Amino acid sequence: MRSWRVVFATSLLAQRGYSRDHRPDCKQVLIALVVTFDGFPLGYEVFAGNTHDSRTLQTIVTTMEARHGVLGRVWIADRGMASRENLTWLRDTGRRYIIGAPKSELKRFAGALATAAGWHEVREGIEAKLTRCPETGETVVLCRSADRRNKERAMHDKFSSRIETALERLAARIARSRKRLDREQVNRQIGRILQQNQRAAQRFKVRLPEDSGPAGFRLEVEVNTSFDDWAALSEGAYLLRSNISDWSDEQLWKAYIQLTQAEAAFRIQKVQLKVRPVWHQRTDRVEAHILVCFLAFVLWKTLEMWQSRAGLGNSPRTLLEELTRIQSHDVVLPTATLGQIRLRCVTQPDAAQAALLERLGITLPKRMRLAEHELPALAATA
Repeated sequence: MRSWRVVFATSLLAQRGYSRDHRPDCKQVLIALVVTFDGFPLGYEVFAGNTHDSRTLQTIVTTMEARHGVLGRVWIADRGMASRENLTWLRDTGRRYIIGAPKSELKRFAGALATAAGWHEVREGIEAKLTRCPETGETVVLCRSADRRNKERAMHDKFSSRIETALERLAARIARSRKRLDREQVNRQIGRILQQNQRAAQRFKVRLPEDSGPAGFRLEVEVNTSFDDWAALSEGAYLLRSNISDWSDEQLWKAYIQLTQAEAAFRIQKVQLKVRPVWHQRTDRVEAHILVCFLAFVLWKTLEMWQSRAGLGNSPRTLLEELTRIQSHDVVLPTATLGQIRLRCVTQPDAAQAALLERLGITLPKRMRLAEHELPALAATA
């Protein structure tokens, strides 16, 4: 589910809420998009802009099942949907699911995460391992990615370095002070330093013990080694929860990773189809705007799949830019007795365009028929 900015909107759907675009000043609506494993869109729902992701799951599931059936369906969602109420509802109603869990849950499975046995490579640089949740009996897939590990380690190092530098400067200022300092004020400064670098804040234990110097205290910093131990174990790791018990870790991971198709769908709508901002005010016009963008996205994915089957990659934008140069023109021939003869001709494609059309199985006509609604107007101008 993603948010779309709505400018100058009086629509009841347009509300201020958490903005992934970092624009809390703008009203927004939320769109929940449902796609297949291949990324083909099945449907969508529009919610008010202040609706939390976790509150939309039941509405989406029941709506999509009413439209497309229940048989064989597996619901895949990110951790924004992984509330206890949602998981309980999915289990109690007999629906199958694979849902990403918050990283904080990793500590519950620290033993399995640290054990070397049971890991399998599901893709180059990514390993997975099956275990069980003791409370619910769910299947838990522990995953670890080399690329994600490098990224998280770099982030920890960056924030740790920032904290160390800031604390060193603060300690030096306290040591140089020639008068007594306000302990509460210094504590607030320490709090701001840690808050601005939260990813590594727990790595440091900071104290202000009494001291005989002019400031009245000194700053002591101790590195929390348990943070480093856990970071070394958990960097690059994440977990999935599912009530499917007869799939392998590779099958579960590959099914969940199809969620990236939904993420790609939102990127296409934002970047390529320019669904935002929405410059409408009435609710019906906002919904109509979103409907048109959804239909455009359906056509976009259809063209992408057509292109992929033809062995031409998966970039409809490149294909459209190439074929847009093929145009039609009206050739008007005046006659002495019959008024005008109007022929609608199509320009001949160049070599590159001809190769694309051949791979797609498209044959261009030399001439196009005039649309019926154009004939009366043409007759009046003849």
